[in-house]
Amino acid sequence: MLESHQYLRQFSIKPSVQRSAVMHFLLNNRIHPTIDEIFMALSPTMPTLSKTTVYNTMDLFVEKGAVQVLAIDEKNARYDVDISAHGHFFCKGCAKVYDIFDLKPEMFQLPVNEKFKIHAVESS
Repeated sequence: MLESHQYLRQFSIKPSVQRSAVMHFLLNNRIHPTIDEIFMALSPTMPTLSKTTVYNTMDLFVEKGAVQVLAIDEKNARYDVDISAHGHFFCKGCAKVYDIFDLKPEMFQLPVNEKFKIHAVESS
């Protein structure tokens, strides 16, 4: 796996301590985290990290194409470091997001369910 600073450079993002830490977290925790989850995970070891820095960092990552923002959770934006074309399965019971790589059109014909949601990501 690539080091976080190498990954950032692939997207023309100048590595900083905060950017590298956020990217390291994303690359090593494929959980589709929210801003709060990223902040809570990193703040114990980075006391100078602010939630605003995490927001700005994620905005930059999205703008440069290093991560994608998911609008699958109605309460929070979630982020995915896997920028390949794939779908997502959101469990409303446990609030976890799972990747779906073999997305078939008939999956979108499933009845609306209170317990899950499927989201397709367009290929770029």
